[in-house]
Amino acid sequence: MAKTSVKARQIKREKMAAHYAAKRAELKKAGDWKALDELPKNSSRVRLKNRCQLSGRPRGYVRYFGISRVALRDMALNGKIPGLKKASW
Repeated sequence: MAKTSVKARQIKREKMAAHYAAKRAELKKAGDWKALDELPKNSSRVRLKNRCQLSGRPRGYVRYFGISRVALRDMALNGKIPGLKKASW
């Protein structure tokens, strides 16, 4: 489980990136790199990190579900994800 401060920082970055997305696109299209450089650093999409929605874990992220492999396995074993089950052969 990630620290609460790390998860809060990620949420802050996501909100800021969404807020400045249109302005950043407009400045990039115009080629105004000076004005783009003056925007907050956390407003850039590059600074976002894929994190598990449940635990905040940054590694083993399964993009299709938006959660980590550990949380995915737990949910699959508990039957919380329809159509998904642990393989056995």
